[in-house]
Amino acid sequence: MSDTDKPVSPLHLGQTSALPASPEEAVLDYVSNPREGALYLVRFAAPEFTSLCPVTGQPDFAHLVIDYAPGKTIVESKSLKLFLGAFRNHDGFHEDVTVGIGQRLFAEMEPQWLRIGGYWYPRGGIPIDVFWQSGKPPEGLWLPEQGVPSYRGRG
Repeated sequence: MSDTDKPVSPLHLGQTSALPASPEEAVLDYVSNPREGALYLVRFAAPEFTSLCPVTGQPDFAHLVIDYAPGKTIVESKSLKLFLGAFRNHDGFHEDVTVGIGQRLFAEMEPQWLRIGGYWYPRGGIPIDVFWQSGKPPEGLWLPEQGVPSYRGRG
């Protein structure tokens, strides 16, 4: 029996929850998909995401966009917020952080499809945008643009 076949009992929903000390300690809650069998897209945008540079310890800022087509479960938004907030004190390169978030969500939630766009603000004068997806999107799934323009400076 996979985790998605188990009864769902959210840890955070309706409870007072502290910010996890690290992403590894964060518990993501999943609830039954209320529209299982329907092909639809869920989008989460985190325009003020932060983590730490593993070399300098300085904060890195990103606008994350997570899109997924649910399977049997959906991620509970409060637990996702706490998980993303746990990166505040986490050292990680942009690539590791962005891809790691996408891979963890995909592995645990088992959606039909998932993609993440990490639009990182410049450090050292170079913005780094990182994209990951689980594979080809299901046929017929409407995929709107992520809506985050490439960094252009002040111009």
